[in-house]
Amino acid sequence: MAGIVLSDRQRLDWLRLIRSESIGPRTFRSLMNRFGGASAALDALPELGRQAGRSLTLCSQAEAEREFVATQRLGARFIALGETGYPKALQAIDSAPPLLTVLGSGEALLRPCVALVGSRNASAAGQKFTARLARDLGEAGFVVVSGLARGIDTAAHQASLETGTVAVLAGGLDEIYPPQNQPLFDKLIAQGAGVTEMPLGWAPRGRDFPRRNRLVSGLSLGTVVVEAARKSGSLITARFANEQGRQVFAVPGSPLDPRAEGGNHLIREGATLISEAAHVIEALGPLLNDGMTSLDFVGVREESGQDPSDRLWDELDLPGIAPAPEHAALSPGFDPAGALVETRVAEDPSAVLLRLLGAAPISLDDLVRASGLAARDVSRAVLELELSAAIQRHPGGLLSRAV
Repeated sequence: MAGIVLSDRQRLDWLRLIRSESIGPRTFRSLMNRFGGASAALDALPELGRQAGRSLTLCSQAEAEREFVATQRLGARFIALGETGYPKALQAIDSAPPLLTVLGSGEALLRPCVALVGSRNASAAGQKFTARLARDLGEAGFVVVSGLARGIDTAAHQASLETGTVAVLAGGLDEIYPPQNQPLFDKLIAQGAGVTEMPLGWAPRGRDFPRRNRLVSGLSLGTVVVEAARKSGSLITARFANEQGRQVFAVPGSPLDPRAEGGNHLIREGATLISEAAHVIEALGPLLNDGMTSLDFVGVREESGQDPSDRLWDELDLPGIAPAPEHAALSPGFDPAGALVETRVAEDPSAVLLRLLGAAPISLDDLVRASGLAARDVSRAVLELELSAAIQRHPGGLLSRAV
């Protein structure tokens, strides 16, 4: 499907809508579906707010224009969900940002990506291993994605400057965190890109980092956790990758090192153990061969320190407007008028998989192809069925119905 093309006026309306009070990705999508466009949704919001018994603060035309101009002055640009330049892997997640602000090479966002994440308080060995992974993945044609944090993130970005790396920010493009990584950020946009969904001038807060983490995993075909404590932001990224139907990899470490607890735990719960980049490349190769039309999955069950039911935004519940669930089985598209269209899965994915599975083990790829379901829907259903002991996993990741 060809990407949509927004006019400057439509892009400004999208910016106004997503910057308005209590409008997050889910509510944005629901409003677009209901009213057919951002302009009509903005016109309807005051009355919808009154019906809900509250007064909504909308982003004004002047505020949006100031951000628009300031973004252009910085050399950055807005890319809308559904446009040709929007990363294909990110567009596949349920909470994809309606607008991404991008500084640097847009080409890097269209290449296959792998996320490398881990401890801010990384060991020297962990940083050295991360650098080797990043270099090898870059030479294999992958763009390395990370969050520009200290430790593992920094090592990943530094080692992939020449081959391309993407830094996902929790704040605005002019609010680099930590500040000491500003020189690194300035270097990486030459061959890579900095991306965020937050406005200019936005200093990151605690809740903004899990939001960022879902973008790190969403941009990537797989997420590699190098070093992570048992309760770590890196495990939140792994959880998001798991929910998005992406591959989760982990580097094993000494049981005596607290920085290895998270990675070792992920491996016990189903993540793929890796000791070199070739293991990642081998696992993700099939996705590249089929044009990334399907996304593989490795089941991971872990406690990340964040309640999975936590909402990342204070999304607005409006009369007659039911926000799309954050993890609903939705396939976003666009009609000719530019409105987002959602296609819901008619049959329960678990029932479909149980019908397809028998005593003979089959691969997850075969199951995705046979079911005709989105890979992320199959991944969630597989996890649910494993937890209920309805199916069983065999060596090599093969699956069968439990006897």
